[in-house]
Amino acid sequence: MKQVLSRGLTALTLSTALVSLSTSCTKDLDQTPKYELTPDKVYTGLTGYKQVLAKLYGGFALTGSSGPGSGDISGIDAGTSDYIRQWWSAQELTTDEAVIAWNDPGVQEWHKMNWDASDPLTRGFYSRLYYEIAICNEFLREATDDKLGSRLGGGELEQGKLFRAEARFLRAVAYSHVIDLFGNGPFVTENDPVGGPLPKYATRQELYSYVESELLALTKDLAAPRTNEYGRVDQAAAHGMLARLYLNAGVYTGTPQYAKAAAEAKAVIDAGYTLNTTPATPVASAYGRLFLADNNLAPAKNEIIWPVIFDANSVQSYGGTTFLVNGSTSGADAAWQRLVGQTTGWGGVRTTSALFDKFFLAGGDTARDRRGRFYTKGQTLTINDLSQFTQGLGVLKYRNVTSAGTPQGGPGNFSSIDFPMLRLADMMLIYAEAATRGNGDRATALGYVNQIRRRAFGLPIATASAVADITDAQMTTDFILDERARELHWEGTRRTDLIRYGKFTDATYLWPWKGGVASGKSVDAKYRLFPLPAADLTANPNLKQNPGY
Repeated sequence: MKQVLSRGLTALTLSTALVSLSTSCTKDLDQTPKYELTPDKVYTGLTGYKQVLAKLYGGFALTGSSGPGSGDISGIDAGTSDYIRQWWSAQELTTDEAVIAWNDPGVQEWHKMNWDASDPLTRGFYSRLYYEIAICNEFLREATDDKLGSRLGGGELEQGKLFRAEARFLRAVAYSHVIDLFGNGPFVTENDPVGGPLPKYATRQELYSYVESELLALTKDLAAPRTNEYGRVDQAAAHGMLARLYLNAGVYTGTPQYAKAAAEAKAVIDAGYTLNTTPATPVASAYGRLFLADNNLAPAKNEIIWPVIFDANSVQSYGGTTFLVNGSTSGADAAWQRLVGQTTGWGGVRTTSALFDKFFLAGGDTARDRRGRFYTKGQTLTINDLSQFTQGLGVLKYRNVTSAGTPQGGPGNFSSIDFPMLRLADMMLIYAEAATRGNGDRATALGYVNQIRRRAFGLPIATASAVADITDAQMTTDFILDERARELHWEGTRRTDLIRYGKFTDATYLWPWKGGVASGKSVDAKYRLFPLPAADLTANPNLKQNPGY
């Protein structure tokens, strides 16, 4: 099933070649992306629509239309511009969970938390978000009822409408990330005329209301849970994104929505997805199996609600999970490389003592907890110099081997690990957090937390355990934050979690090199949002800069 969407991505890369937008993304947001073929030649029947839909999904995995070194957007290194790499970096390098050794423009500023409106990485991800929105808008302009009716026949029409719903979902995700990272920004849909006025400015509240309304509609318009092709979204994915939106509503709008977050998370939990409890002995624990190169197969895939597909042969990128594997592996340690299924390493990303300590403190137990897997040979726990890869521990979460231990990198050392954008354990922890905040049933929430912890300790999840289980009294809001770090580290949730807890910029929680000093320090509250790129403010006078920049 993985190859169904992979072949679509490859076919579109070769045939339609969407080219880059201008570096001034907001100026060209509402323009039709250029094709080598005109729309009437591309959208010919269901196959044509599916190939373009694959491009929309591929916008999260690929950087360009001509292979892993090409780029859809300009103003940033193509290999760095991958959606997942940019999202992960914004969410992890800015926190206690990751540091990076390289000195590419802007990258150290993210961890030191001293970026500005000219930062190239910030502008690169901003452009990637709006590029994804633009290509989704163009697909939707070609997927009106009239156009679908004239181009599709018989039973194809309903499938075409399903494609349309999936495009709306992907656009809603991109807009939700605009809300999370930038707060405010330009707003354009398929209903805005091509070549019309400059995009209007929308506040965080306006974007929130729009994304909420789209996702609510998509809980009905998408395919029923677990009925779609692997790699494509369903109604559970819409509920999952709503759960995340509502979990952070207090940050986004000033009005918490924990009861709604619990309800949406419960809708996913009850949709038929299941925690993986089968280890890949002796290769990986049941938890570790979720992050191997064949996580597209049962039983691992039964926990993953929406994966972004990567394949060493057909979906190649220098971002995504290739970045997460190669970037966090030493180029001088062959044993490390073999462990993760590659023949090289880039020597860049590792973690701080703050994440390592989560597996010792506040309910952690590294000796038993299979989730905390670190590479320590030749590495120091203390980081005195961010540019030295040997300072900081390696993280062995993503491994490009199958459950049988077969390496998948091949000659190009690309990754075949699919990135889990949404998975069941996250929904269970969202429900638990809502319960600790007075919304949701605490007994049910405690059951979810203990199932996750039993799995982490290699125990049957349906059997009570004096080793893994916590009590109701121990299930505090702060405990859930730490448990999210243990369960979801390096999955792109940490920055958002710390902001929601009031610990991202404040002195209440420090980590190594927060604010650019080894012991950590508080920083200006403005860093809870990224700035809109200065070049886009110049290009579009409708926009307003975020406070403090």
